[in-house]
Amino acid sequence: MTEALEASLARIDRLDPELCAFTEVWHEEARARAGAASRLPLTGLPFAVKGPGGIRSYAARRLIAAGGIPVGATSVPGPGTAWQTWGQGAHGRTVNPWRPDRTPGGSSAGSAVAVAAGMVEVATGSDGAGSVRIPAAWCGVFGMRTTAGLLPSPDRTGLASPGLLASSAGRAEACLSHLLDGYVPRPARLPVPAVYSPDLGFARVAPEVAEVTRAAVGRLVEAGAVRLVPGSCELLDPADAWLAVRAGAPTPATERLRAANDRALDALFARTPLLLTPVTPNRPHGHEGPGDVYSTALTWAFNLSGHPAASLPAGFTADGCPAGLQLVTGRGQDAELLGTARALERHLPRSQPMG
Repeated sequence: MTEALEASLARIDRLDPELCAFTEVWHEEARARAGAASRLPLTGLPFAVKGPGGIRSYAARRLIAAGGIPVGATSVPGPGTAWQTWGQGAHGRTVNPWRPDRTPGGSSAGSAVAVAAGMVEVATGSDGAGSVRIPAAWCGVFGMRTTAGLLPSPDRTGLASPGLLASSAGRAEACLSHLLDGYVPRPARLPVPAVYSPDLGFARVAPEVAEVTRAAVGRLVEAGAVRLVPGSCELLDPADAWLAVRAGAPTPATERLRAANDRALDALFARTPLLLTPVTPNRPHGHEGPGDVYSTALTWAFNLSGHPAASLPAGFTADGCPAGLQLVTGRGQDAELLGTARALERHLPRSQPMG
């Protein structure tokens, strides 16, 4: 894997001054790890870590123990950032590799950009409201947050779960299998029964995003990978409940809201193993912020409920921006989610924005 490491470092050196995905790059430290790492299961796979403390995270430690080589720390929002949807790299503001005038999403901003631009195949992330899934969707890569409590949370509220961003669900599974104790692959049996909800019953989804995700679901059905079952998923808008938990000040009203959504999701997963939705209600916005739109509208319900959730590249809006299809499964069904994602991604478009 020495060649892969050198290729990764060279690509970072060439592309990062423009994309600003990294805050630090560890050339010599990475090379020093190569010999020992080559004899371990991941055989020296280069990976990036989220943020300045990412090298100390549980995920990074497990990947290193399995033979991964950390090559650098990726950008997260800088101090005073009003919208947690972009990063500040060593060379400046992190940009979306598909359209530099747009945000890559956040807060795992640099991790998503590093994977999308082929600087690494895998990067660590954490997801407290959509911070893995949103940048994965807007950068056109795979991203997954794990079931709440399955791995140590980086957040005192428990809203955040560790996750990975990767070039494919298959690559993510190869790494997540070293993070999750006792991991056993669960290949999908096709077609997978699924419910598709275009808005979770409350979100205002931009027509162009809805069109891309609806078309992606249609391709999956036509390919025999998914079988849609009757019904939808109707939740209450979780914004007030999420904000209350984040502030450490839940109220009886927000707890009732949270419990009602938990009951609705429990009932849904009792009858079908998979829920499909758009990842975000909007396209990647400019660096000034999304205005009044919550980009988290379709993701943070599952941080409250604790379900594992992933973003698969679904296609592109007319302005050339990627959109993501969200996959959600029952709590603790992380292996099933990965197996399903691997099966479905074969039928969805993939591309890479930079040469």
